[in-house]
Formats: sequence, C-alpha cells, structure tokens
Amino acid sequence: MSMPYNFDELVDRKNTNCVKYDASERFFGKADVLPLWVADMDFKTPDFVVDTLKERLEHDVLGYTFRPDSCTSAIVNWLKNRHRWSIKGEWLHYSPGVVPALAFAVQVYTQPGDEVIVQTPVYFPFFSAIKNNNREMVENPLVLKGDRYYFDIDDLKKKISPKTKLLLLCNPQNPGGMSWTESELKELGDICLENNVVVVSDEIHSDLTFPGKRHIPLATVSDEIAQNTITLMAPSKTFNLAGLSTSFLVIPNKGLFDKYDELMKATHVYQGNLFGNIAMEAAYSKGESWLNELMLYIEANYDFMASFFKDNLPGIKPMKPDATYLVWLDFSSYGLKDKELNEKIVNAGVGLNRGVQFGKQGKGFMRINIACPRKTLEQALLQLKSAFAT
Repeated sequence: MSMPYNFDELVDRKNTNCVKYDASERFFGKADVLPLWVADMDFKTPDFVVDTLKERLEHDVLGYTFRPDSCTSAIVNWLKNRHRWSIKGEWLHYSPGVVPALAFAVQVYTQPGDEVIVQTPVYFPFFSAIKNNNREMVENPLVLKGDRYYFDIDDLKKKISPKTKLLLLCNPQNPGGMSWTESELKELGDICLENNVVVVSDEIHSDLTFPGKRHIPLATVSDEIAQNTITLMAPSKTFNLAGLSTSFLVIPNKGLFDKYDELMKATHVYQGNLFGNIAMEAAYSKGESWLNELMLYIEANYDFMASFFKDNLPGIKPMKPDATYLVWLDFSSYGLKDKELNEKIVNAGVGLNRGVQFGKQGKGFMRINIACPRKTLEQALLQLKSAFAT
C-alpha cells in the first residue's frame, strides 16, 4: 500500500542556517559528513502545518499575538486521543522549548545547593540545566540488562537525601528509546512522593511511539503522582518544528503551577511566537494520520539498519526503541576509546552523537538519528562499513 506522504524525498537543507548541516564543521571538524545526530528530521515539515503558516502570511501585519482557545483545545484533544490523558486547559503553561523549561523548573522548584537527580545515560541538557543554575547533580545510573535499561530503585533510595528536591525523568528515554512501563513509573513516582521530591518529566518524544507500542505519561499513573509531576511536551520533535521554539508544560498541582507562573511573569518568555502557536495548533489538529505513516517509515528504517548491521557489521549492536527516531548503538566490541571511536566515524564521513555526552555510562556507544530518507541512511551505513568492516 503506497503512502500519500513521500518520506523518501531528499530535501537539501544546506545553506539554510541549519545546525545539522551548516554547522557540521564546527561540531565535527569537517564539513563533508552525513549528519545523523541532532534531533530534527530530514523530512519536510508536514504540508498542513506549512500551508497554515503560509495562509497567515497572507496578512501583512505580524504583530503581538496570543494563543487562542482553539490552540488549548487542540493540545487537550491530542493528549486525550493519543495518550488517553484527560487534562484541563488551566493546567497548561508554556516555554520557548523543553530545554529552557528544564532550566526554568530547576530555578523554580529548587534553591542553589539543592540536589537534583538524573538517571544516566540521559539527554545531556539535563546536566547543564542543573550545573548552570548552581544546583548539585546526583546521578542515579540506569541498569543495562540485555537490550534495555531499567531503573535502579535501590540506588535511588540510597541517593535521596534531605537536600534532594527534584528528579529529572526522561520518558520516553533518550538515548535508550524505551517507554517506561506503568509499574516502573509507579514505583519511581511513589518513592519521589514519599520523599517530597518533585518530578519533572521530559516527554518530548512521547508521540513518536513505534507501531504497537504505547507511551504512558507519568502523570496518568495516579492522582497523587500527577500532583507531584511537571510534564514537558512539544510538537517540535513530532512534526519537525524545532526552529519555532514552542513547547508546553502540564502542571495539575496549582501550587506548583503558580510557582512556575511567577517566573514566567517575571521573565515574560511564555508568550510564544506567532508562528509557533499557529504551527502547534495545526499539528495537533491535523497530524494524526501523518504521524502514523511517519512511524511506519521510521520503524522500517530501523529494521533496515538492524539487518544491515547483522549482515555487515555484527560488532555494532542497536538498541531497538519503543519510541523516538534516535537509536543507541553499542560499539563496545571494538574496544576503542571514545575519542578514537568518534574520529573513526567522522573520518568515515558520518556525524553521530558521542555516547559520553550522555554520561560516563555512554562509553562505547553512539547515538544515531534515523529520521531521514532511506537512501541517506543507507549511504551512512555503507560509509560505516568501509571504516569498521574487517
């Protein structure tokens, strides 16, 4: 069955001030790399989003704006239909992105010197959100068993102290790609409740579940856990809108909501931008069928890559994600130090994320972005083969 959307189409992103392509030399020391690293997609932003933006551009004034009720309704309906999560519009707040929201949350819910827990390996802006705000980072490393990470609950209990005020959760997990189960989330959430540790749950990849998989928002596990959870979400990864700097928070607890609201009123950065608001509403109103097709394509990309490695580079072990288009690759069988591994890959003309960026548990790993046309992925794999095949 053919798809109405053509994810095989090659889109030239060069010379658009694109971080992924135009900043390659800055990040990899050479410009001629196939960049499969930073988390945006090489597919066209969906037509129903672009057309809505073009329609707005027919008006000649781009003045001050606000989010209409229809935008709130689009978010509420999306969460109910996609994630079986019934929220109220008054629980929603906003941020220029999930990474800024992480930093805002650290500022709002902790004081300098307080402890914030992270579960490594994890998305590296978690680290800077803590350290750059003069908080103490406490690592509760995940445990790798087989082809999946698990919470280390015993270690978590030992690490929590009276100074511990916040835990940053990544759900779905980046870079591992697992969607945490309801029982895993309940155990974690209950421990945080018992110890008065607020949970900030980064759920930006929640929409990108593979066929047959389901994302469970932490705040849906119990009413008590919902009252102790700040959930961060955005349409940016899902619909390739990262350049529009638009995200939202779901905060059911009025006390926690009001604390966040105070900082937003003081900094005045929550208003958003005209095109981000328009794109978010269009994406959540019209995006379901496009997203379902996207995830079928990405799953096929994963299967293609896994088969390629099995047949050509069995020393590289991919961890199949439940969600996200980012895949954690285990290169440890080659016995290379991080710098050596990265240089070998860059010299092959491929740009990936270094595993140690995500914490010391990432040694021997690299992260690849497979949200690209199959031809691009195949070319990158062939170049890796030329470097690693014995």
